[in-house]
Amino acid sequence: MARLSRAEAQQRTREKVLAAARTEFLERGYRATKIDAIAERAELTRGAVYSNFPSKRALYFAVLGAAAMTDAPDAEPTATSPREALAEFARAWTARLPLWTDDDRSPSRLGVDLLPEIMADERTRWPYAQLMKLNALLLGLALENLAFAHLRTRTGRRVRIAESALTTLHGATQLAAAAPGFVEPFDVVRSCAQLADLDLDDAWLPPHLPYAVRPRPVDERWSPPPGGPSGGVVAILGLHRLGAVEEAVRATPPGTDVTLVLVSSDPGELSALARLALAEVETCLRAAFPPTALPRLAVLHDDTGALAAAAGVPAVSDATEAAILIRDGRIVARAEGFGACHAAATAAT
Repeated sequence: MARLSRAEAQQRTREKVLAAARTEFLERGYRATKIDAIAERAELTRGAVYSNFPSKRALYFAVLGAAAMTDAPDAEPTATSPREALAEFARAWTARLPLWTDDDRSPSRLGVDLLPEIMADERTRWPYAQLMKLNALLLGLALENLAFAHLRTRTGRRVRIAESALTTLHGATQLAAAAPGFVEPFDVVRSCAQLADLDLDDAWLPPHLPYAVRPRPVDERWSPPPGGPSGGVVAILGLHRLGAVEEAVRATPPGTDVTLVLVSSDPGELSALARLALAEVETCLRAAFPPTALPRLAVLHDDTGALAAAAGVPAVSDATEAAILIRDGRIVARAEGFGACHAAATAAT
């Protein structure tokens, strides 16, 4: 048998830890589970667990993130209007809710401690708020794209409708866990569908220009690590500034790629939370919207900071806000600070 490479061995260890942790969380619950029990079940040392996950909470986020990611739907979604798509989105979401007949060891109850764990610590609350803004933007953009395809005309911003839908669905998730039998999934689906027709006076406003940075022309070679974007506007944002990516999405000329690079001062724990939060919505988007309506915004997780360094941002934090514009393999503009995404996007015009 061929020897595993170092990377392969580390991945196998990580998978063993995740599998053991999932079983322990299901059998004992998140709060009662001990790292020593996870290590014993995985037939590893306590140190091997901590070398892959810095805390039990990071491991919990990773387990839930893996559970939230599913394969592509068996058939391409057929929704042709925002109303139909929101109903399908809600249907995919509510299909994961625990039923009143489920016992405490049911896989559907694996995430019942998620929001209490997030609310217990300011270090997770602030990033989670921004991740919800990003999720609302992704859902809102999909609704806008589908509305344009359906009506052949732009009908305005739909991010507030997306925020209302996500508020409804997250509330349903908590009540399904805390009040078994109270939530009626069919009513939740119908309620979300009705939201598509609301007029919430939604509009996007660019950053206040006197306080926003301006783009700086540069001419630098663009040498990203494998998997990095090849061109367009690249926004490097910390987990406290994710909402700023809408500046790039709204101000970039049609046909220009926009990539969001997520960075954090605590990637071991917060990147796992980011992957979880995004997976929950991306899975439902793929189940509800045809591929042509999905947002063109690409989201990359830069746990090591290598992509940010390639973009000229060598030190990152959760407050990082920077953006570059790439053309023909060269960085031709950059901006750092408040309004950086808008600055790089307008440089593309």
